[in-house]
Amino acid sequence: MNAKTALLFLLLNAGLAHSFSPKVNGGFKIESYVSGVANARSMTLSADGRWLFVGTRSEGRIYAIEIATKKVLTIAKDLKMPNGVAMRGEDLYVAEVSTIRVFKNVVKQLPSPTSTVVYNGYPTDTHHGWKHIAFGPDGKLYIPVGAPCNICEKSDPYASLTRLDVDTKKMEVVARGVRNSVGFDWDASGNLWFTDNGRDYMGDDLPPCEVNRLTKVGEHFGYPYCHGDGIPDTQFGKKACAAFSKPQLKLGAHTAPLGLHFYRGTMFPAKYRRGFFVAEHGSWNRSTKAGYRVFFSEVSSSGRAQAPETLVEGFLEDQRTLGRPVAFAELPDGSLLISDDDSDQIWRLYR
Repeated sequence: MNAKTALLFLLLNAGLAHSFSPKVNGGFKIESYVSGVANARSMTLSADGRWLFVGTRSEGRIYAIEIATKKVLTIAKDLKMPNGVAMRGEDLYVAEVSTIRVFKNVVKQLPSPTSTVVYNGYPTDTHHGWKHIAFGPDGKLYIPVGAPCNICEKSDPYASLTRLDVDTKKMEVVARGVRNSVGFDWDASGNLWFTDNGRDYMGDDLPPCEVNRLTKVGEHFGYPYCHGDGIPDTQFGKKACAAFSKPQLKLGAHTAPLGLHFYRGTMFPAKYRRGFFVAEHGSWNRSTKAGYRVFFSEVSSSGRAQAPETLVEGFLEDQRTLGRPVAFAELPDGSLLISDDDSDQIWRLYR
């Protein structure tokens, strides 16, 4: 194969890898909402619903997408893993690895808004250093701090969920023993639910990734001592697993659940307002790949998450990665946007 033929082969295969449509179940439909959004990760809508802001991890950029025209603007660049984006009123907050910054009155400043640093006291470790952020019902900004390793024992604020009062700059840990959460949301009662990625190198099928629910400030979910509902760690399993909170859902090992979203709209049937969606980004070091889907879990009247129902799949075909779902944003019409950082698209799920 000569150089020209080899280049053509690579281009054709690259095109195949990113020219696809996910498969949907349960009577849903899906379409490509915006394509060419490189490394699309967390998303948030402006207060007026006219703009979608999108964070990235590897690109170091923040995008603004005009809903009416689908025009994509790069409004910030050269940031350090700016995965997390969140709106409070007219202001856009962005999380870098160690820094939270704000773009005041961001829509009025487009296309070239300026920002100021709100807080820069988070660890500088890039291992699990990218962050999903969101404002809670209490008005505080919730920010995870991942473990700076695969498995290790570190003090606060590592392996935790924190919250920051952006006005007083006071930060506190609200959940411990959380290895790496890159997605969370609140149910209608104000309870915080979050995903957590399990450790690597305990085999293909251990430990499970998790969905958890926080019931009290300071609650401990086991890492690095225990995983799932009672699996001692092979290196740090020196504490009784009964002392730690159990997950609401045990997911497949290495499936990498990221975004979690409680549905609030009316486009979908009523059942979908009684639970949450999760984006499984997919495994990177499992001998047979797993994850690569979006599922829904209904929450029972007693507050328990039910068995996952796969709604969007097809991101993996014959062990070939076509896309990797990351996070959600709900449009005013009730349809659900799903970012995909591998195919550089944002999908729209609708009925």
